[in-house]
This record gives sequence, structure tokens and C-alpha cells, in this order.
Amino acid sequence: MHYCPKCKSRIEIQRTFNQKIHFSCSKCKIEDIVDSKKNLDEAFLEFLIKFDNDEIPTKKEVGSTLEKEGMLQTEEEINKMIGDSKIGDITRSVLFSKRHYVSHFKVIEEPEPEMGSTVEDSGLDKRIIESLESKGIKKFYKFQEDAIHHIVSGDNIVITAPTASGKTEAFVVPIMEKIASSKSSLIQAIFVYPTKSLSRDQYPKIKEIADKMNIQCAVFDGDTKQTERQDILSSPPQVIITNFDVLHYHLWHRTRFAALLNTARFLAVDEAHVYSGIFGSNVHYIIKRLKRIAPKLQMIAASATLDNALSFCQMLFGVKMVQVLGSGKKGKTEFSMLFPSLMTQRALMIDILKKLTTKHHKTLVFSNSHLNSELLALQARRQKVDIKVHRAGLMANYRRSVENMFKSDKLLAISATPTLELGIDVGNVDGVISSTIPVNRLTQRIGRAARKGQGGYAFLILGNDPISQYYKNHPSDYFEDTEQVYIDPKNPFVEEFQVIAMACDKPIAKHELPEHKDVIQRHVGAGNLVLIENRYVPNYDQIKSILEEYSIRGIGRSIDIFLNDKKVGERVLPIALEELHPHAVYFLAGTRYQVKETGYPEKMTAKLEYLPKNYPYYTKALTEEWPTIETVFEKRFAKGIEVAFCKLHIQKRVYGYVNLELGQEVGQGQKIILEKPLDYDFVTKGIVFKAPRPLGEISKAENEEYVEASGYHATEHVVIEGSNMITGGVSQDLGGISLGTSGLVFVYDSAIGGNGASRALYDRLEKAFERSLDIVTECPCKNESGCPRCTFSYRCGNNNEYLHKMSAREILQRIKDGEKTEIIEPSEGDKPLV
Repeated sequence: MHYCPKCKSRIEIQRTFNQKIHFSCSKCKIEDIVDSKKNLDEAFLEFLIKFDNDEIPTKKEVGSTLEKEGMLQTEEEINKMIGDSKIGDITRSVLFSKRHYVSHFKVIEEPEPEMGSTVEDSGLDKRIIESLESKGIKKFYKFQEDAIHHIVSGDNIVITAPTASGKTEAFVVPIMEKIASSKSSLIQAIFVYPTKSLSRDQYPKIKEIADKMNIQCAVFDGDTKQTERQDILSSPPQVIITNFDVLHYHLWHRTRFAALLNTARFLAVDEAHVYSGIFGSNVHYIIKRLKRIAPKLQMIAASATLDNALSFCQMLFGVKMVQVLGSGKKGKTEFSMLFPSLMTQRALMIDILKKLTTKHHKTLVFSNSHLNSELLALQARRQKVDIKVHRAGLMANYRRSVENMFKSDKLLAISATPTLELGIDVGNVDGVISSTIPVNRLTQRIGRAARKGQGGYAFLILGNDPISQYYKNHPSDYFEDTEQVYIDPKNPFVEEFQVIAMACDKPIAKHELPEHKDVIQRHVGAGNLVLIENRYVPNYDQIKSILEEYSIRGIGRSIDIFLNDKKVGERVLPIALEELHPHAVYFLAGTRYQVKETGYPEKMTAKLEYLPKNYPYYTKALTEEWPTIETVFEKRFAKGIEVAFCKLHIQKRVYGYVNLELGQEVGQGQKIILEKPLDYDFVTKGIVFKAPRPLGEISKAENEEYVEASGYHATEHVVIEGSNMITGGVSQDLGGISLGTSGLVFVYDSAIGGNGASRALYDRLEKAFERSLDIVTECPCKNESGCPRCTFSYRCGNNNEYLHKMSAREILQRIKDGEKTEIIEPSEGDKPLV
């Protein structure tokens, strides 16, 4: 602990992005910057000596130094960004705080959406008109009118529009109109939502219109009570609200519920953009299976605004579709993009959160992982912020209580993962703070603010990572790097499993599904399917365990998590090994626990125990990985670099972990080696390329092998981290390995079998190389290994060791200059760096 030499209160210490240490006291207002090549204690001693000698600079002098070094802007530069905009006191205090770099500022004022005809003149059933007018809807937006026309005409349609813009009415109204005209008492429509929470949140809106039309609707999911299930099965409603997990389970079990679905005429899938990666690849097949038993399905998708929404949905649904684009109406929002020069990303997010909640502005804070959402809430509560966590993996009743507390003004702030990007109604929101994500998803998040017409605040807080440093210097590129959602229907594990499930739903005719004939024959050879009277029938005794263990949200087997002998959660392999190894710190519902026992591989369990509240650490796993190329699907040259898209076999080992101090977001920690390592291997898809040798750096080095291998390792990091938004924010779905001095760099899908992420990078590798060079060239750090803003990765399984920034810079420059390379097979002596 370090204390202010003037008032003895705790001194604030931050490592700045140019590798210096900033000391400051919020009470005395004294501050100084010290070179961080020394360790922290030495740097603090230098600060004390300067204080004793009366050499501490004034706040103005410190600010001037920071401006010259590009860490802050002048007031004139910030005022130029603001222009003629009238901004609130909170935004002004943030912009001029001299604690961070303001990369971009603008006031978002959405234009009035284009209007369509009045509800009264729409020609719809009078009961629908009365229902809409009772909710204050007198006129349709033009996109709603267009969507209604296409659905009534029988078109398959994708509706893309921002949060709270009226997408629900755009598909519910015409579906209800057509159901009412059919006068059928059987199931007519299936409305699918990605979570049970969202299903139950939307149910009242749907039921309100249905009741006016004398149409029955019900929610059928894992939370539906047994008595309600019996009512649904004995007297089916015309509209079922559910999720794909439920559809998958009941289809392959051929339950009474599945038998009722064959009369369905409409499949409406809300928040379709969520079905990316492995989950989306499974959903693609579940939709295909639904069409086998309900062949007259009309497909309707509602999605956030994406560049590739139409092509993505056509792949997801397997049909040609029409796209309708919409917009909504909301209040003025003051938007700031900030780079944390003098503090960590999380510290800056909490600092702004305190400013908003002190003025009683209800605020959502979005992080991109469950660990970061938990850490933010933990540290914010220590600063007396009224905040709770909302993320996947928490019990449904806990999440609902958080939503209700916020909605009823009993809670001021929520620390959320993407769970609240979805359309769950949490009431009035004044401010949104977000970590770095693609601009499309940012639009979804900040669309939560000012929905009631009031002024709103939105802050994008860039991180302590390579892509954030790039956006600091090139903010306009952020708004051009739009998200590309993706699925991989040819994932061999998904395809093989889903073909078995299809046969369980309904035997496969001998000449049916020619696109899957090879997979069908493999299952016949393995005894999973049996040909009987020209139909492929499942061998239930052999495949039952396969079907029961499979998760459509992730292929790997799960490790069950227990606390006091009660199951409190689960994590899917292989990520489970990194989070649930012995002595790992695990976060759950705002509380930290330690793993006291891991049963893997004999038992798929992990047991937790409580940690003291003041425990200063969290953990990150140390890993070793070895890749083997099994099949090369295709090759090409990116600039002069040969790159192959492959099927890869990955051998993974968790051999230890590091303790990281709370508040430290990325970097290096104290290494601890496990007594018994955890091993796992899996097959996936990925790319491999051969990087050029950094001859200039090698010629200057005493240890040539270290400089070369560390250059390739740093290149692997920066290519993955720096390409994040180019590939649609998929870096969290990627792993990487550089093989010693071979120059071979592997980037692979972290999901078993592949999820499409590495394919996105394969297609855009030239741009990824260019951006990677910009990142290492523009970063002002002087460290040989670089820093969190250029070469470090928070996913690094090697504790961010064996990195050489200048070697990576030369490698990337040689790529830009067109040097040619060819892929060679690795030798056994090449040590992998991950």
C-alpha cells in the first residue's frame, strides 16, 4: 500500500499506455509521472524524493507533458470535437477531466423515422386496430408497413432495426392477422427467443394482441409448470413461444409436444443475430429438422442491424429471404469514445459510472465476458456504487430480480454481459457504458438509453489492448468495422450429431437428404443408423448417450460446478479446464470462490469453496498447445504469404496458473505450477501461415533464437487481437499458437469442430496484417516485449512471456512489402508458444 506524502491518504497509481507510472492523490490534487522501467517501489521512492525536494509539478505542468506525449488532448482540440453541440454537465466533466484521451465525440440525434399509413387505414382486422390504438400506436413506421405486407403475402423475411424500434409489432401483427383468418385451433405459429427471460418478457406484448383476436398463446420452455404443460398438450394454443433448446429436445424425443408442431405455418425467430458460431450452426439444423415435420413453414427473422443480416439469415434458415430495414425514435444521446491513458479500462468505466449514479441516472455497464462483468461490479461496490450483475450462467430467478429492481427504480446500475443487448424490458435507462465491441452491437447497447425521449449518455471505453490503441488513433475506422456474424453448417461434429437427431425426429428416407449422404453412410457403418425398408432408423440403444450429452450451445462435454454439494453451474470443455483447474478463482453472482477440487478427467465435476472478501487475486491459466494439420481445405496467398485453411488437431494442456491482482486487466503475474496437469485434445478448423524471418532484428541479437521465436509469438498475438473488429469481433472465439523458430503461426476456432471465426480471418487476412503493422508501429511503448496495448494478450497461455515487439514489427513490415513464404511441416523440436 502506498500513501500520499502530504495527507497520508491512499495514493492512486496507474501504469500509463506509454509505460510510465502516474501517481495522484484525489484529496491533495498532487500528481506526477515517473518512468516505469524501474519497479513500482523504486518509482514511488523517486516520487517521494521529488516531493521532499519540492519538485512535484503543478497539475497544469503535468497536463502539458501528457498533451505533448499524445496521452491527452488540449481543451481546444476537445472543444473542436464538441463544436456547437450543447452538452450536459456530466459529459463535460468527463471530456475535460484530463484523465483519458477523447478519441471521438458526437451528439446522436436520430432522424424522424419514415412513417407509413395510419393503423386505421391499414386494412387489418378491426380487433388488431383497436389493440394497437389502445397502446397509443396510431401510425405504422414505413418498415412495419412493408414487413406486414411481405408476411401477409407469404414471403420469407428478415426485419432489421434497432432496439425498441417496433420490430415485434412488425411480425406479430401480420401473423395474428393470418391466424385469425384461418380459424384453425391447432398450432399455427412458433415464436422463438434465445433465452427464457426474453420469451417471458415478450409474452405479455404478444398476448395483448392475441387476446383481442381470441387467439390462444402460451410459453412452453424449461420453466413452464407441469400443470401448464398438460393444458398446452391437451388443448394446444395457436401460438407457442419457446426456444431452440426446447425444440431440439422434443423433436428428437418425439414427444407429444413435437407431434403438435406439424401444423405450424410460421416460424418467427427474434434476435436472430444471436445465433452465431456453434450455437447458430446447430440452430441451422434444428430449423431444417422443423421443416421436415412442418413443410409449410414461412420464415420470419428479426435482427439487429448488421451488414450481412440477409446473407446470414438465408444461411441460418436455408431459404431465400426478403430484407426490410427499419429505424426507431429516441431522445438525444451524447456519445463519447474514450481511451484510458491514465487508468485501466475498468477503472475508467467505474469512474464514469460513479458520475452518473451520483446524479441518480440509471445506468447499464456492458462488459464482454462474465469475468469482466463480475470484476467491475466487485470493484464498483467497493466504491459504494449501487450495482448488481446480470449475465448468463446466473440463476433465472436472480436475473429476473435484478431486472425488476432496476425497472422499479430500486437499483441504479447493472453490470451486464451481452444478455441485456437483447430486448428485455428493464424500464428507463439514462446512461450506457460499454467496453469495446463492433459498432453494430454498440448501437444495440446504446439504443437502451433515452428510449423514453429524455436525453441520454453513452460511453464507449476502449481497452488496454491492441485494437483499442488502433482505434484511439483511427476512430473513423471503428465506425466502418461492422460486425459479420457467421455460422459453419459444415462443422463435421455438428453435422454428424444433427443427422442422428434428424433420424430420431423422423426416419430418413433412403433418397432423402443427399447433401448428407456421406455422413449417413458413416453412421450406418458405425451402427448408429439402420436401413429398414428404405428408411434409415436410429439405433436408440447405441446413440442415446450421445444425444443426451450433447449441448447445442457448445459441443464439448461440461464440467458441473458444485458449492456445498449443490450444483450451481456448468462450463463446457475445453474452456472449463482453464477456469476450473485446482486453485482457480471462479466468479459466480458477484462472489469469488476458489476451486478446491477438480474431478477431471475421471469425474466431470469441480467443487468450490468461499474466499475471503479481501482476497487480492484472480487467476489465469497457463497452457501449452500443439497443433497437427489433418486436412488442408484450401490455400491462397495473402500478399506474398501462403496461408492454408485447415482441419486441425489441437492437444491442450493446462499446466499452471498465474495470480493477477484485482484491477490488473492484462499483463504478467506470479506463476504457480499444478502438481497434476490437465490434458485435453480436440479437432477444430483454423488457418496456418509462414511468417518471414526478422533478419534485421536477428542480426542485432545475442540470442538469435529468442528474438526470432518471440517475434513470431508477438505477431500471432497482434494478428488475433488487432483483427478483432475486421472479423466481426471474433477474437474471443479464436486461439493461437506460434511454433518456435519455424515461423509457422496457427490461428484456430476455439470451439470443437470449428465455428466459422477462423474462416472470417482467412478471408480478410490482408487487412488484418496491415492493421497489425499499424498497431505495433504506432504504440509508443519502449519495452522490448511491448505492452498490453500492442503485443500482450489477456488470453495468452504463456503469461505474456517470449514476446519481441521490434521483431514482430519487422515481420509485419516484410509482409507488407510483399515478401513471399511457403508453408512447411513443423519439426518436433519447435516449441509452441501460445
